[in-house]
Amino acid sequence: MKGKPADEDLPRADQAPGAPHPRETEQLFGQAEAEAAFLTAFNSDRLHHGWLLTGPQGIGKATLAWRIARFLLATPPAEDGLFGAPPPVETLDVSPEHPVSHRIQALAEPGLAAITRSYNDKGKLRDQIVVDDIRSLNRFFGLSATDGGRRVVIVDAADDMNTSAANALLKMLEEPPARTTMLLISHQPSRLLPTIRSRCRTLRLSPLSPDDMQSALTQSGAELPEHPDHLAALAAGSVGSALRLLNLGGLKIYAELVQILASMPRLDRPRAMALAEAAAPRGAAEKFELLLTLIDVALARLARTGATGTPPVPEAAVDEATTLTRLSPSPQAARAWADLAAEVTARVRHGQAVNLDPAALVLDTVFKMQKNASH
Repeated sequence: MKGKPADEDLPRADQAPGAPHPRETEQLFGQAEAEAAFLTAFNSDRLHHGWLLTGPQGIGKATLAWRIARFLLATPPAEDGLFGAPPPVETLDVSPEHPVSHRIQALAEPGLAAITRSYNDKGKLRDQIVVDDIRSLNRFFGLSATDGGRRVVIVDAADDMNTSAANALLKMLEEPPARTTMLLISHQPSRLLPTIRSRCRTLRLSPLSPDDMQSALTQSGAELPEHPDHLAALAAGSVGSALRLLNLGGLKIYAELVQILASMPRLDRPRAMALAEAAAPRGAAEKFELLLTLIDVALARLARTGATGTPPVPEAAVDEATTLTRLSPSPQAARAWADLAAEVTARVRHGQAVNLDPAALVLDTVFKMQKNASH
């Protein structure tokens, strides 16, 4: 197709912008408990065929899935030898020089199938995993059945499956092919069919501690900000969220939002206008989405301050604590900010549905925040 980029140039649905692909991530930080739970099952010879990896987005679920896949494919099924069963395995680590590691890096491992949102005939990335994506596994199972080794399927994210795709996957979970392990990544397991959830064993991953977050960001090659505690507060233990904030200037946007809040109830209008205009240019959709997310974060932190009597720690911007304490001094104020957050979410959804001007939508939200601050 003329003008269509080569496959390697296309954005991948299972890769965060600015981050290495999960298969290229060498170390997984902060998820030792989930790794240990999987190894316990592996060493007990009761390895479930379906695994659901759950937790907030960007905390390492996909990295763990690729680590498990690499480990399983590099570890042949054990057979009791002359000296009985082999000793238990203590780590998922596989040498980067192992043939399986090389094949996975080159996307040439015959025992592995990775399912994610695909491109349609017009070269556009679909917003769902469709039934044909799942049915492609039938061919994979047929081709890989002859060598007698393990087979691994990664679905990233299972939440993206439409109903037909989910039903097709359910059939495979009900009658799993021999020596096959299916790893389903889910940010919101409640969106999955209950019958899919019940046929999988769940591995729950947790948000990262600030230290683990710093290690993971260093590994990704990201440049750490002047105030890493601000990043930790906004990213809430998610490396994916942290990278998005760093790549799109999110710390600066949030600091500006806090300064606008600090000017309330009078409101620094030129500052508010500048914030709104920054979200308006064509091609700034990602920045606009991030600004909406950060407005949501600010409202949630205001509500939390009034409800608990203390601002969240650490601060997410300079002088944030002072501003939150002044604008949300009581449980009643907290309730008002929480109500506004729900109202803003509904208005933003409606505004996006009818293609309302992004700048107008942001200004409308700021004026509502000002009104709330005046009470």
